[in-house]
Amino acid sequence: MTNIKLDRRAVLKGVAGATLALPVLDVMGAEVAEAVPRRFCALYTANGMSLPRERHKIDEWSWFPRKKDEQGNFVFGKSTEPLSPYRKHVSFMGGLYHPNGPKADPHVCSDMWLTGAPLHNPNRANYNSVGLDQMVALHTKQFCRQPSLVLSVDAGTGFLSRTGTISYTIEGKPIPAENNPRRIFDRLFRGDRESLESERDQLKRRIKLVDAVLESARSLNKKLGKSDRQKMDQYLTSLSEVESRLIASEKWIDIPLKKQDYSHLNLDATSEGEPAEYYRNMFDLIALAFDADITRSVAFMLNREDGMGISDTFPLKLGLTRTHHSLSHAGDKDGQMQFAKYDRFLSEQLATFLKRLDGLKDKEGSVLDNSIILFGSGASTTHYPKNLPTLIAGGNNLGLKHGQYWQDGDTRMSNVYLSILRSMGVQVDTFGDSTGVVENSIFSRV
Repeated sequence: MTNIKLDRRAVLKGVAGATLALPVLDVMGAEVAEAVPRRFCALYTANGMSLPRERHKIDEWSWFPRKKDEQGNFVFGKSTEPLSPYRKHVSFMGGLYHPNGPKADPHVCSDMWLTGAPLHNPNRANYNSVGLDQMVALHTKQFCRQPSLVLSVDAGTGFLSRTGTISYTIEGKPIPAENNPRRIFDRLFRGDRESLESERDQLKRRIKLVDAVLESARSLNKKLGKSDRQKMDQYLTSLSEVESRLIASEKWIDIPLKKQDYSHLNLDATSEGEPAEYYRNMFDLIALAFDADITRSVAFMLNREDGMGISDTFPLKLGLTRTHHSLSHAGDKDGQMQFAKYDRFLSEQLATFLKRLDGLKDKEGSVLDNSIILFGSGASTTHYPKNLPTLIAGGNNLGLKHGQYWQDGDTRMSNVYLSILRSMGVQVDTFGDSTGVVENSIFSRV
Protein backbone atom coordinates (compact mmCIF):
# COMPACT_ATOMS: atom_id res chain seq x y z
CA MET A 1 0.00 0.00 0.00
CA THR A 2 2.89 2.37 0.61
CA ASN A 3 3.64 2.38 -3.12
CA ILE A 4 0.07 3.16 -4.20
CA LYS A 5 -0.58 6.70 -5.30
CA LEU A 6 -4.20 7.82 -5.73
CA ASP A 7 -5.53 11.01 -7.19
CA ARG A 8 -7.18 13.25 -4.60
CA ARG A 9 -10.36 13.11 -6.72
CA ALA A 10 -10.47 9.30 -6.46
CA VAL A 11 -13.88 7.71 -5.94
CA LEU A 12 -15.26 4.34 -4.92
CA LYS A 13 -17.59 2.96 -7.59
CA GLY A 14 -20.56 0.88 -6.52
CA VAL A 15 -23.61 -0.71 -8.05
CA ALA A 16 -25.77 1.17 -10.53
CA GLY A 17 -22.92 3.56 -11.22
CA ALA A 18 -23.08 5.12 -7.75
CA THR A 19 -19.88 6.81 -6.61
CA LEU A 20 -18.52 8.03 -3.31
CA ALA A 21 -15.69 10.54 -3.10
CA LEU A 22 -12.84 9.42 -0.89
CA PRO A 23 -11.53 11.62 1.91
CA VAL A 24 -7.91 12.66 1.61
CA LEU A 25 -5.77 9.62 2.51
CA ASP A 26 -2.03 9.14 2.95
CA VAL A 27 -1.92 6.86 -0.11
CA MET A 28 -2.93 9.75 -2.32
CA GLY A 29 0.68 10.85 -2.42
CA ALA A 30 2.94 13.39 -0.81
CA GLU A 31 1.47 16.39 -2.63
CA VAL A 32 -1.90 15.94 -0.90
CA ALA A 33 -1.24 13.78 2.15
CA GLU A 34 1.69 15.87 3.35
CA ALA A 35 0.28 19.23 2.33
CA VAL A 36 -0.11 21.56 5.30
CA PRO A 37 -3.75 22.64 5.74
CA ARG A 38 -4.64 26.25 4.96
CA ARG A 39 -7.32 27.47 7.33
CA PHE A 40 -9.51 30.56 7.73
CA CYS A 41 -11.35 31.93 10.76
CA ALA A 42 -13.54 35.06 10.76
CA LEU A 43 -14.26 36.70 14.14
CA TYR A 44 -16.86 39.48 14.26
CA THR A 45 -17.64 41.94 17.03
CA ALA A 46 -20.59 44.31 16.78
CA ASN A 47 -20.93 48.05 17.39
CA GLY A 48 -17.47 49.07 16.16
CA MET A 49 -14.49 49.92 18.35
CA SER A 50 -13.57 52.78 20.64
CA LEU A 51 -11.82 55.58 18.74
CA PRO A 52 -11.78 58.38 21.35
CA ARG A 53 -12.17 61.97 20.26
CA GLU A 54 -9.09 64.17 20.52
CA ARG A 55 -10.74 66.44 23.10
CA HIS A 56 -10.92 63.52 25.52
CA LYS A 57 -7.11 63.25 25.56
CA ILE A 58 -7.12 59.45 25.84
CA ASP A 59 -5.55 58.70 22.46
CA GLU A 60 -3.61 55.83 24.02
CA TRP A 61 -6.93 53.95 24.27
CA SER A 62 -7.66 54.08 20.55
CA TRP A 63 -8.22 50.66 18.97
CA PHE A 64 -6.22 51.72 15.88
CA PRO A 65 -2.54 52.47 16.60
CA ARG A 66 -1.82 56.22 16.77
CA LYS A 67 1.90 56.23 17.53
CA LYS A 68 5.18 54.86 16.19
CA ASP A 69 8.33 54.04 18.11
CA GLU A 70 11.86 55.19 17.23
CA GLN A 71 12.19 52.34 14.71
CA GLY A 72 9.00 53.37 12.93
CA ASN A 73 6.95 50.45 14.26
CA PHE A 74 3.37 51.04 15.34
CA VAL A 75 2.68 51.11 19.06
CA PHE A 76 -0.23 49.06 20.37
CA GLY A 77 -2.90 51.11 22.10
CA LYS A 78 -3.99 50.10 25.58
CA SER A 79 -7.11 48.40 24.23
CA THR A 80 -5.06 46.11 21.97
CA GLU A 81 -1.96 45.83 24.20
CA PRO A 82 -2.73 42.19 25.12
CA LEU A 83 -1.86 41.32 21.51
CA SER A 84 1.63 42.82 21.71
CA PRO A 85 3.39 39.45 22.29
CA TYR A 86 2.16 38.48 18.82
CA ARG A 87 3.43 41.51 16.90
CA LYS A 88 5.11 39.20 14.38
CA HIS A 89 1.78 37.47 13.82
CA VAL A 90 -0.68 40.39 13.59
CA SER A 91 -1.32 43.48 11.49
CA PHE A 92 -3.90 46.26 11.52
CA MET A 93 -5.52 47.46 8.31
CA GLY A 94 -7.08 50.93 8.07
CA GLY A 95 -9.30 52.69 5.56
CA LEU A 96 -11.35 49.59 4.69
CA TYR A 97 -14.99 49.82 3.71
CA HIS A 98 -17.77 48.17 1.71
CA PRO A 99 -19.03 50.49 -1.06
CA ASN A 100 -22.55 49.24 -0.34
CA GLY A 101 -22.19 50.08 3.37
CA PRO A 102 -23.09 53.80 3.21
CA LYS A 103 -26.13 52.94 1.07
CA ALA A 104 -27.65 50.57 3.61
CA ASP A 105 -29.28 50.68 7.03
CA PRO A 106 -26.33 50.94 9.45
CA HIS A 107 -27.60 47.89 11.34
CA VAL A 108 -27.05 45.53 8.39
CA CYS A 109 -23.29 45.87 8.70
CA SER A 110 -22.98 42.39 10.23
CA ASP A 111 -25.09 40.91 7.42
CA MET A 112 -22.72 42.23 4.74
CA TRP A 113 -19.42 42.05 6.63
CA LEU A 114 -18.23 38.85 4.92
CA THR A 115 -20.15 39.44 1.67
CA GLY A 116 -20.12 43.14 0.78
CA ALA A 117 -23.42 42.55 -1.00
CA PRO A 118 -25.97 45.24 -1.89
CA LEU A 119 -28.68 44.18 0.55
CA HIS A 120 -32.41 44.61 -0.13
CA ASN A 121 -31.74 45.08 -3.86
CA PRO A 122 -35.15 44.49 -5.60
CA ASN A 123 -33.38 43.23 -8.73
CA ARG A 124 -31.78 40.33 -6.86
CA ALA A 125 -33.62 37.12 -6.01
CA ASN A 126 -31.83 36.72 -2.67
CA TYR A 127 -31.18 39.08 0.20
CA ASN A 128 -27.44 38.49 0.34
CA SER A 129 -24.54 36.78 -1.46
CA VAL A 130 -21.95 34.22 -0.47
CA GLY A 131 -19.75 34.93 2.54
CA LEU A 132 -15.97 34.70 2.51
CA ASP A 133 -15.97 31.79 4.96
CA GLN A 134 -18.28 29.77 2.72
CA MET A 135 -16.16 30.51 -0.33
CA VAL A 136 -13.20 29.07 1.58
CA ALA A 137 -15.35 26.08 2.61
CA LEU A 138 -16.31 25.44 -1.00
CA HIS A 139 -12.64 25.02 -1.93
CA THR A 140 -11.45 23.13 1.17
CA LYS A 141 -14.35 20.82 2.07
CA GLN A 142 -12.93 17.85 0.16
CA PHE A 143 -9.93 17.78 2.52
CA CYS A 144 -11.75 17.70 5.87
CA ARG A 145 -14.63 16.11 7.75
CA GLN A 146 -16.90 19.16 7.87
CA PRO A 147 -17.10 21.95 5.28
CA SER A 148 -17.37 24.75 7.84
CA LEU A 149 -18.14 25.62 11.43
CA VAL A 150 -20.58 28.51 12.01
CA LEU A 151 -20.77 29.86 15.56
CA SER A 152 -22.25 32.82 17.40
CA VAL A 153 -23.02 33.87 20.95
CA ASP A 154 -26.78 33.66 20.40
CA ALA A 155 -27.13 30.81 17.85
CA GLY A 156 -29.63 30.59 15.02
CA THR A 157 -29.88 33.25 12.33
CA GLY A 158 -31.58 36.12 14.14
CA PHE A 159 -33.38 38.31 11.63
CA LEU A 160 -32.46 40.66 8.81
CA SER A 161 -30.36 43.61 10.02
CA ARG A 162 -30.12 42.03 13.48
CA THR A 163 -28.61 38.70 12.47
CA GLY A 164 -27.32 36.00 14.80
CA THR A 165 -24.91 34.72 12.15
CA ILE A 166 -22.31 36.21 9.81
CA SER A 167 -22.25 33.24 7.44
CA TYR A 168 -24.16 33.09 4.13
CA THR A 169 -24.47 30.29 1.59
CA ILE A 170 -23.69 30.40 -2.12
CA GLU A 171 -27.37 31.36 -2.56
CA GLY A 172 -27.01 34.21 -0.06
CA LYS A 173 -29.08 32.55 2.66
CA PRO A 174 -28.09 32.87 6.35
CA ILE A 175 -26.56 29.74 7.89
CA PRO A 176 -27.77 29.06 11.44
CA ALA A 177 -25.01 29.35 14.02
CA GLU A 178 -24.37 27.15 17.05
CA ASN A 179 -23.50 28.50 20.50
CA ASN A 180 -23.57 25.51 22.86
CA PRO A 181 -20.08 24.13 23.62
CA ARG A 182 -21.34 20.62 24.38
CA ARG A 183 -23.33 20.34 21.15
CA ILE A 184 -20.37 21.73 19.21
CA PHE A 185 -18.02 19.22 20.83
CA ASP A 186 -20.37 16.30 20.10
CA ARG A 187 -20.71 17.39 16.49
CA LEU A 188 -16.97 17.76 15.99
CA PHE A 189 -15.47 14.94 18.04
CA ARG A 190 -18.15 12.30 18.59
CA GLY A 191 -19.05 11.44 15.04
CA ASP A 192 -19.25 7.69 15.59
CA ARG A 193 -21.50 5.51 13.49
CA GLU A 194 -24.21 5.29 16.16
CA SER A 195 -24.47 9.06 16.68
CA LEU A 196 -24.49 9.73 12.95
CA GLU A 197 -27.31 7.21 12.43
CA SER A 198 -29.31 8.83 15.21
CA GLU A 199 -28.84 12.28 13.71
CA ARG A 200 -29.68 10.91 10.26
CA ASP A 201 -32.97 9.47 11.60
CA GLN A 202 -33.85 12.80 13.21
CA LEU A 203 -33.12 14.62 9.96
CA LYS A 204 -35.30 12.22 7.96
CA ARG A 205 -38.22 12.82 10.35
CA ARG A 206 -37.81 16.58 10.10
CA ILE A 207 -37.62 16.49 6.29
CA LYS A 208 -40.73 14.28 6.16
CA LEU A 209 -42.60 16.74 8.39
CA VAL A 210 -41.49 19.72 6.31
CA ASP A 211 -42.55 17.97 3.09
CA ALA A 212 -45.99 17.36 4.59
CA VAL A 213 -46.32 20.96 5.73
CA LEU A 214 -45.20 22.31 2.36
CA GLU A 215 -47.64 20.06 0.51
CA SER A 216 -50.58 21.11 2.65
CA ALA A 217 -49.60 24.78 2.59
CA ARG A 218 -48.81 25.00 -1.11
CA SER A 219 -52.17 26.54 -2.00
CA LEU A 220 -51.82 29.05 0.85
CA ASN A 221 -48.24 30.06 0.04
CA LYS A 222 -49.28 33.33 -1.59
CA LYS A 223 -51.18 34.26 1.56
CA LEU A 224 -48.22 33.75 3.87
CA GLY A 225 -46.61 36.92 5.15
CA LYS A 226 -43.06 37.85 4.22
CA SER A 227 -41.82 37.04 7.72
CA ASP A 228 -43.37 33.55 7.64
CA ARG A 229 -41.86 32.81 4.24
CA GLN A 230 -38.45 33.91 5.52
CA LYS A 231 -38.76 31.67 8.58
CA MET A 232 -39.65 28.66 6.43
CA ASP A 233 -36.78 29.44 4.07
CA GLN A 234 -34.33 29.67 6.97
CA TYR A 235 -35.58 26.36 8.36
CA LEU A 236 -35.10 24.65 5.01
CA THR A 237 -31.60 26.11 4.78
CA SER A 238 -30.87 24.72 8.25
CA LEU A 239 -31.99 21.23 7.19
CA SER A 240 -29.85 21.46 4.06
CA GLU A 241 -26.80 22.41 6.12
CA VAL A 242 -27.34 19.49 8.51
CA GLU A 243 -27.69 17.09 5.59
CA SER A 244 -24.52 18.37 3.91
CA ARG A 245 -22.61 18.00 7.17
CA LEU A 246 -23.82 14.46 7.70
CA ILE A 247 -22.87 13.46 4.16
CA ALA A 248 -19.38 14.86 4.69
CA SER A 249 -18.99 13.17 8.08
CA GLU A 250 -20.09 9.77 6.80
CA LYS A 251 -17.21 9.71 4.31
CA TRP A 252 -14.74 9.83 7.21
CA ILE A 253 -16.52 7.55 9.67
CA ASP A 254 -13.90 4.77 9.59
CA ILE A 255 -10.90 7.11 9.72
CA PRO A 256 -9.84 7.82 13.34
CA LEU A 257 -9.56 11.36 14.63
CA LYS A 258 -6.26 12.75 15.82
CA LYS A 259 -5.78 12.01 19.53
CA GLN A 260 -6.12 15.21 21.54
CA ASP A 261 -6.47 16.32 25.14
CA TYR A 262 -10.00 17.57 25.90
CA SER A 263 -9.60 17.71 29.68
CA HIS A 264 -9.30 21.50 29.78
CA LEU A 265 -12.71 22.04 28.16
CA ASN A 266 -15.71 23.13 30.19
CA LEU A 267 -18.58 21.96 28.01
CA ASP A 268 -21.12 23.35 30.47
CA ALA A 269 -19.98 26.94 29.87
CA THR A 270 -22.77 29.11 28.47
CA SER A 271 -23.14 32.60 27.08
CA GLU A 272 -25.26 33.41 30.13
CA GLY A 273 -22.36 32.71 32.45
CA GLU A 274 -18.91 34.27 32.82
CA PRO A 275 -17.95 35.86 29.44
CA ALA A 276 -14.22 35.03 29.50
CA GLU A 277 -14.89 31.38 30.39
CA TYR A 278 -17.43 31.08 27.59
CA TYR A 279 -15.17 32.66 24.98
CA ARG A 280 -12.19 30.54 26.12
CA ASN A 281 -14.10 27.34 25.54
CA MET A 282 -15.47 28.43 22.19
CA PHE A 283 -12.01 29.42 21.00
CA ASP A 284 -10.53 26.17 22.34
CA LEU A 285 -13.08 24.21 20.31
CA ILE A 286 -12.08 26.11 17.17
CA ALA A 287 -8.39 25.48 17.88
CA LEU A 288 -8.98 21.76 18.41
CA ALA A 289 -11.06 21.54 15.23
CA PHE A 290 -8.26 23.19 13.26
CA ASP A 291 -5.60 21.00 14.86
CA ALA A 292 -7.50 17.80 14.02
CA ASP A 293 -8.25 19.13 10.52
CA ILE A 294 -11.98 18.61 11.05
CA THR A 295 -12.71 21.84 9.22
CA ARG A 296 -10.71 24.62 7.58
CA SER A 297 -13.38 27.33 7.63
CA VAL A 298 -14.84 28.94 10.76
CA ALA A 299 -17.04 31.98 11.35
CA PHE A 300 -17.70 33.14 14.93
CA MET A 301 -19.95 36.09 15.75
CA LEU A 302 -18.82 37.38 19.16
CA ASN A 303 -21.56 40.01 19.53
CA ARG A 304 -24.77 41.08 17.77
CA GLU A 305 -25.63 44.53 16.51
CA ASP A 306 -27.91 47.14 18.09
CA GLY A 307 -27.99 45.73 21.61
CA MET A 308 -29.46 42.42 20.54
CA GLY A 309 -28.68 39.18 22.34
CA ILE A 310 -27.05 38.14 25.60
CA SER A 311 -23.60 39.56 24.78
CA ASP A 312 -24.88 43.15 25.10
CA THR A 313 -24.71 42.65 28.87
CA PHE A 314 -21.14 41.31 28.90
CA PRO A 315 -19.63 44.70 29.86
CA LEU A 316 -21.91 44.79 32.93
CA LYS A 317 -20.67 41.34 33.96
CA LEU A 318 -17.11 42.67 33.70
CA GLY A 319 -17.81 45.52 36.12
CA LEU A 320 -18.49 48.28 33.59
CA THR A 321 -21.58 50.44 33.99
CA ARG A 322 -23.19 50.35 30.53
CA THR A 323 -24.18 47.76 27.97
CA HIS A 324 -22.09 47.19 24.83
CA HIS A 325 -24.45 49.01 22.47
CA SER A 326 -24.83 51.90 24.91
CA LEU A 327 -21.05 52.23 25.15
CA SER A 328 -20.76 52.39 21.35
CA HIS A 329 -22.94 55.51 21.39
CA ALA A 330 -21.20 57.15 24.34
CA GLY A 331 -19.93 60.61 23.48
CA ASP A 332 -18.44 61.40 26.87
CA LYS A 333 -14.92 60.61 28.05
CA ASP A 334 -16.01 58.06 30.66
CA GLY A 335 -18.17 56.20 28.14
CA GLN A 336 -15.39 56.10 25.57
CA MET A 337 -12.94 54.86 28.21
CA GLN A 338 -15.30 52.07 29.24
CA PHE A 339 -15.87 51.18 25.60
CA ALA A 340 -12.10 50.91 25.14
CA LYS A 341 -11.80 48.72 28.24
CA TYR A 342 -14.34 46.34 26.72
CA ASP A 343 -12.26 46.35 23.53
CA ARG A 344 -9.30 45.37 25.71
CA PHE A 345 -11.31 42.47 27.13
CA LEU A 346 -11.96 41.22 23.58
CA SER A 347 -8.25 41.65 22.76
CA GLU A 348 -7.43 39.46 25.74
CA GLN A 349 -9.71 36.72 24.42
CA LEU A 350 -8.15 36.99 20.96
CA ALA A 351 -4.63 36.86 22.44
CA THR A 352 -5.51 33.66 24.32
CA PHE A 353 -6.80 32.17 21.05
CA LEU A 354 -3.63 33.11 19.17
CA LYS A 355 -1.49 31.62 21.94
CA ARG A 356 -3.47 28.38 21.69
CA LEU A 357 -3.05 28.20 17.90
CA ASP A 358 0.64 29.03 18.15
CA GLY A 359 1.13 26.17 20.61
CA LEU A 360 -0.38 23.59 18.25
CA LYS A 361 2.17 22.26 15.77
CA ASP A 362 1.68 21.37 12.10
CA LYS A 363 4.11 19.47 9.90
CA GLU A 364 5.53 22.89 9.05
CA GLY A 365 5.24 25.61 11.67
CA SER A 366 2.30 26.10 14.00
CA VAL A 367 -1.42 25.99 13.34
CA LEU A 368 -1.33 29.80 13.64
CA ASP A 369 1.30 30.01 10.91
CA ASN A 370 -1.02 28.11 8.58
CA SER A 371 -4.27 29.87 9.50
CA ILE A 372 -5.56 33.32 8.57
CA ILE A 373 -7.57 34.95 11.37
CA LEU A 374 -9.75 37.92 10.43
CA PHE A 375 -11.02 39.99 13.37
CA GLY A 376 -13.10 43.11 12.98
CA SER A 377 -16.40 44.93 12.92
CA GLY A 378 -18.83 46.21 10.30
CA ALA A 379 -18.65 49.78 11.59
CA SER A 380 -15.79 51.86 12.90
CA THR A 381 -17.66 53.64 15.68
CA THR A 382 -21.30 54.64 16.17
CA HIS A 383 -22.48 52.93 12.98
CA TYR A 384 -19.98 54.73 10.73
CA PRO A 385 -19.51 52.41 7.68
CA LYS A 386 -15.95 53.42 6.76
CA ASN A 387 -12.48 52.80 8.19
CA LEU A 388 -13.72 49.45 9.47
CA PRO A 389 -11.59 48.18 12.37
CA THR A 390 -9.73 45.20 10.95
CA LEU A 391 -6.98 43.00 12.34
CA ILE A 392 -5.49 40.06 10.49
CA ALA A 393 -3.44 37.45 12.32
CA GLY A 394 -1.54 34.29 11.42
CA GLY A 395 -0.76 33.02 7.95
CA ASN A 396 2.99 33.53 8.21
CA ASN A 397 3.49 30.36 6.14
CA LEU A 398 0.87 31.54 3.64
CA GLY A 399 2.77 34.59 2.49
CA LEU A 400 1.52 37.16 5.01
CA LYS A 401 4.04 39.70 6.29
CA HIS A 402 3.03 41.01 9.70
CA GLY A 403 3.90 43.71 12.19
CA GLN A 404 2.24 46.41 10.06
CA TYR A 405 -0.41 49.07 10.40
CA TRP A 406 -1.35 49.25 6.73
CA GLN A 407 -3.27 52.20 5.25
CA ASP A 408 -3.76 53.33 1.66
CA GLY A 409 -6.76 55.63 1.68
CA ASP A 410 -10.23 54.18 1.16
CA THR A 411 -9.82 50.51 0.21
CA ARG A 412 -12.53 48.01 -0.66
CA MET A 413 -12.88 45.31 1.95
CA SER A 414 -13.60 42.84 -0.86
CA ASN A 415 -10.10 43.48 -2.21
CA VAL A 416 -8.75 42.27 1.15
CA TYR A 417 -11.03 39.24 0.91
CA LEU A 418 -9.75 38.43 -2.57
CA SER A 419 -6.21 38.69 -1.19
CA ILE A 420 -7.12 36.28 1.61
CA LEU A 421 -8.54 33.79 -0.89
CA ARG A 422 -5.40 33.95 -3.00
CA SER A 423 -3.27 33.40 0.12
CA MET A 424 -5.45 30.39 0.90
CA GLY A 425 -4.62 28.98 -2.52
CA VAL A 426 -8.10 29.70 -3.88
CA GLN A 427 -7.43 31.01 -7.38
CA VAL A 428 -10.54 33.08 -8.13
CA ASP A 429 -10.54 36.27 -10.21
CA THR A 430 -12.98 38.27 -8.09
CA PHE A 431 -14.92 38.18 -4.86
CA GLY A 432 -17.98 40.33 -4.28
CA ASP A 433 -17.31 43.82 -5.63
CA SER A 434 -13.52 43.47 -5.58
CA THR A 435 -11.43 45.30 -8.16
CA GLY A 436 -8.20 43.41 -7.49
CA VAL A 437 -5.91 42.28 -4.67
CA VAL A 438 -4.44 44.69 -2.13
CA GLU A 439 -1.03 45.75 -3.45
CA ASN A 440 2.04 46.50 -1.31
CA SER A 441 0.41 45.21 1.84
CA ILE A 442 0.68 42.38 4.34
CA PHE A 443 -0.25 40.02 1.49
CA SER A 444 3.22 39.88 0.02
CA ARG A 445 2.75 36.86 -2.26
CA VAL A 446 -0.69 37.09 -3.89
